[in-house]
Amino acid sequence: MKTEPVKVFRGTYLQCEMVRSLLENAGIESYLKDEILGTVAPWWVEPGGAGAVKIFVSKEDEEKAILVVEQYEKNINEENTDE
Repeated sequence: MKTEPVKVFRGTYLQCEMVRSLLENAGIESYLKDEILGTVAPWWVEPGGAGAVKIFVSKEDEEKAILVVEQYEKNINEENTDE
C-alpha cells in the first residue's frame, strides 16, 4: 500500500538539509523537493522566493516528523533570542 507524501518543512536548502539529517537520525525517511530550482531561482518555485525547498515524509511518519521539526524550530528561535 502506497502512502501519500506530506510536507513537513520548507526553507532554504541548508535549513532543509539540517532538518533532513535530524529526521534521518530519528529513523524517518524524507526527501527534498525543489532543492535545485529552489536554490538557483527560488522565486520560480515560491512567491517571493522564501521557503522554496520543501521536505516531504510519508503520512505514517508525519506526527513524529512534526515533533522533530518543532524541536528544530524551537532551538533556532532560542539561538536567535540569545544574541
